[in-house]
Amino acid sequence: MKLGARILKTGIAIILSLLLAELFQLPAPVFAGIAAIFALQPTIYRTYLSVIEQIQGNLIGAIIAVTFVLLFGHDTLIIGLAAIIVITINLKLKLENTIGLSLVTMVAIMVTPGDTFIEFAIIRFSTVMLGIFSAFIVNLVFIPPKYEKKLFFKIMNVTEEITKWIRLNIRHASEHTLLKNDIEKMQETTRKLESLYSLYKEERNYFKKKALTKSRKLVIYRQMISTNKRALDTLKKMHRYENDLVEMPEDFQHMLQQQLDIITHYHEHAVLKFIGKVRANVTFEEGDITLSRKELFTLFLDQQHLVAEKDQVFLAHTMHIVSAMMDYNEQVEHLNLLISSFQTYHKNENQVTIEENHTEQ
Repeated sequence: MKLGARILKTGIAIILSLLLAELFQLPAPVFAGIAAIFALQPTIYRTYLSVIEQIQGNLIGAIIAVTFVLLFGHDTLIIGLAAIIVITINLKLKLENTIGLSLVTMVAIMVTPGDTFIEFAIIRFSTVMLGIFSAFIVNLVFIPPKYEKKLFFKIMNVTEEITKWIRLNIRHASEHTLLKNDIEKMQETTRKLESLYSLYKEERNYFKKKALTKSRKLVIYRQMISTNKRALDTLKKMHRYENDLVEMPEDFQHMLQQQLDIITHYHEHAVLKFIGKVRANVTFEEGDITLSRKELFTLFLDQQHLVAEKDQVFLAHTMHIVSAMMDYNEQVEHLNLLISSFQTYHKNENQVTIEENHTEQ
């Protein structure tokens, strides 16, 4: 099991909040530690948004607590009623993520009896705020997230996995059940790529030049994910209609095999080109090595004259594979075009460090 950065930062945030609470001699420093746990987020930008929301939630909890105690006292039923009000207000203000901390603040204040209630309420509120800011400082200073590196390597890994299965399947060398299970895993991985992409997108750049570079990288990563989706869709169609494809003429099957080999190599070439693993002057001249979409579709239609009437259903099913291939090829072309354009304007900024980041957020 890996000890990730998120785990380390949570521990550091708790330690820092407790130490600061002791330094300022605040009673019940545990509330600062609890607040730090609630406020810690996977990115600096999300932590900033969380701090703003948690401050609002903390204020709501504190105001409701003070109001109810002054009007109705410390009775247990009153605390429960106040909790309902706090939850309702947070939901109305669309601050669902702050409900937990709001309730912690409210309860911490309302269970404090005595004549110095207002003073203790201010101290409790300040203690919780200390924990929130401790989490923000930790996320700002310690182990800054490197989501681009994680995103790229996950994209590259799933690309290799999909293209490997495509080559095996078109040669009828894949085991049906095993491939079905792997397709489900690759679908789940692709869904996780969307979340990782969002985290990378939320990372803020404070220099205009870097912001421009990142905006163009975001377009490329989005296209990489889209291309992988088309590749996976092609694989799913091949897997589903594998038996139908076997019934097609061998020459046609061989032609599809050649085309898929070219497209998958083209796809891998584009990804490696992005990180500088392929020389810039090495390009795929698509017109010379692969059929155009129109030619591929024409080749498919020609099979109508070669397939017996009773086997027309196989031809119809095979059309799903050809259509997916054409879409996949179009996405690869667009990806390669985006990467070429990016490298034209950012010659010294277009490489992702190949050294893998083993630290998990």
